[in-house]
Amino acid sequence: MAERLFLIRHGRTAWNAQGRVQGWADVPLDEVGREQARRLAERLRGDHPDLILCSPLWRAYETAQILAAAWKVPVEVDERLKERGQGPLEGRTGVEIEALRRAWRQFEENPTAEIEGVEPRAAFATRVWAAMQAAMARPERRLAIVAHGGTFSAFFRQWLGLPLDQPSPFQFDNASLTEMVLQDGRWRVQRLNDTCHLVGGPLNP
Repeated sequence: MAERLFLIRHGRTAWNAQGRVQGWADVPLDEVGREQARRLAERLRGDHPDLILCSPLWRAYETAQILAAAWKVPVEVDERLKERGQGPLEGRTGVEIEALRRAWRQFEENPTAEIEGVEPRAAFATRVWAAMQAAMARPERRLAIVAHGGTFSAFFRQWLGLPLDQPSPFQFDNASLTEMVLQDGRWRVQRLNDTCHLVGGPLNP
C-alpha cells in the first residue's frame, strides 16, 4: 500500500497565463511551465517517488514526462485523473464568461444544475475519488500523481467531507507540490500547495 503521495499540478500553459478555462482542451506547457517542472524535478531528485500516475491531458502528461526523465521512474496514465470537462466554456477568459455569468452562477451554486457540454460536478467527483482510492491502494510506497487543480480540489473536498455545492476552499498553483503521508493508518497532509522551488522571477505562481 502507498505510504506517501506527491500531488503535483501540471506546469503553466499559455492558457493559464491568459486566464482561459482549460477543462479537457489539450493545451501544452509553455516554456515557463517546462522550467517549473524541471525545478520541481530537481527539488525532489534525492527523495523522488517510485512511480508517476498522471492525467492523459497533455499539460499533465508533459509535466510527468519531464519529472520521469529526471527521476528515471515509469509513468502510467489514468483517464480518471482528467480535469473537469468544461464544454463550451473551454478556451474562454473570465471576461468572456461574464456574458454567461447567470448560467455559470447557477451551475456553480447548484450541483444538480447542468450546462450542456459541461461535465456534471457529481460525476467528476466520483471518478476522481475512484482514481485516488486506487492510487492509495497501489503496492508502490511512494507515488506521484500529476493532474489538475480541479482534480485535487475534488479529491480534498470528498476526503474532508465538504459539500460539493460550495466554492472550493483550495488552491493548487502550477507545478505546486502537495504531500500526503500515511501515519498510524491515517492519511495526513504534510504540505499543501508548496511552490518554494519556484521562488524568483516569472516562475512564481
